[in-house]
Amino acid sequence: MKNFIKKAVLVVLVVFVASCSDDDDGTFTPDSMTIADFVAGDANYSSLLAALQRTELDVTLNGTGTFTVFAPNNAAFEEFLDGAALADVPTDVLKQILLNHVLGTTVTSSELSTGYTTNLATEESSGANLSTYIDISDGVVINGVSTVTTADIQTDNGVIHAVSKVIPLPTMLTFVALDPDLSSLAGVATTTEGFTTDFGAVLSADDSNITLLAPDNDAFVDLGDISGLEVASLEQILLNHVIGGVNVSSDLTTSYANTLATYGATTNNLSIYINTDSGVSFNGISDVNEADIVATNGVVHKVNAVITLPTVVTFATADATFSNLVAALTRDDQADQNYVDILSTPNGTSPAPFTVFAPTDTAFSDLLTELNASELADIDTATLTATLNLHVVAGSNVTASDLMTGEVETLGGDISVDATEATITDANDRVSNIIVTDVQAANGVIHAIDTVILPEL
Repeated sequence: MKNFIKKAVLVVLVVFVASCSDDDDGTFTPDSMTIADFVAGDANYSSLLAALQRTELDVTLNGTGTFTVFAPNNAAFEEFLDGAALADVPTDVLKQILLNHVLGTTVTSSELSTGYTTNLATEESSGANLSTYIDISDGVVINGVSTVTTADIQTDNGVIHAVSKVIPLPTMLTFVALDPDLSSLAGVATTTEGFTTDFGAVLSADDSNITLLAPDNDAFVDLGDISGLEVASLEQILLNHVIGGVNVSSDLTTSYANTLATYGATTNNLSIYINTDSGVSFNGISDVNEADIVATNGVVHKVNAVITLPTVVTFATADATFSNLVAALTRDDQADQNYVDILSTPNGTSPAPFTVFAPTDTAFSDLLTELNASELADIDTATLTATLNLHVVAGSNVTASDLMTGEVETLGGDISVDATEATITDANDRVSNIIVTDVQAANGVIHAIDTVILPEL
């Protein structure tokens, strides 16, 4: 009887296993669970499910992929909506809010670290993915507002971390106020009294669409004591870190752009020289050390030095196009002229402002050929001094739109300008073409020319 019972049990087990293994390949396949399946199966996430279905993101999160989802429950949605209905949120806005909770890779709690990562929401004008700031110093906090309450809910296409609040779309102010490495900037920009610019409003406005070059705390330490600066000057320095338009790092090229700082009491925006030959630097003094912190209203690039207001010397030294001009201005036999100090004179102090017609390196190379000289040192002191003086107009900031046809007085005498043709004719009837205009500094303006202006030979 005992043997009979054992055999009967064995038969039943074989039949049971066979009945559970009727796939064509003869293997047992357990039920799958995607992120969308988990949300649909938990009543605490019915609001999230409704939002995913309305935006058709439930299809995305039910498919293949590697996602990390910070999942707000019904209470979080109720708090976020504040009495409004989910249907009141425009579908395109709701989709971006939801994507702001989704990373494109699977990141478990042990893999999270303090710093920025990229989510699947996008900034409208550039199409760049938005940033998320994660702080793990005390639990896990997302963008300073939402805390992970349950971590590492594993699914077949990623991981879910339950969070306490819906994570609003971030503005630039979100990151500047939140990032401890930008606390000095946040303090100066938002607490200084007397600014005509409301920097907090600019950084939080939906339609700002700007690029912020954000000096880190060490940059402000290196700058030194700013308590003695006039409020207006400090405001202009901050505005000199803001470029119109959203320029992610891949869009930046070696070129000039304009900041929101202005020349004197005019509306002429100051220029800024961007160099991307090795990393990204600005005006030759400040390098990007963390790029592409993307918000809904702009992009932040952290920089390692405060970008002070540029002089015409700033641009001459930063732009390699003018390396021969700088070499000429600083040649030992030109020390008595002290061009660097003169051209660094602050605006409003004589002889500033300046209008500088700056020959390019190619222009100097052509000059050496013309003079049968092998190098800049072959040009005698008197000729070089007279030549350099012909390129500087003192006491005037003459932009391209202000340039008039006629004789123009320089430090070295008169030159003849044709504003219509954008040319300059020297005493030898040699013609220089103005090839770049309106590189605007705080104490003057530079126009690049393709031929060196010479005194009468």
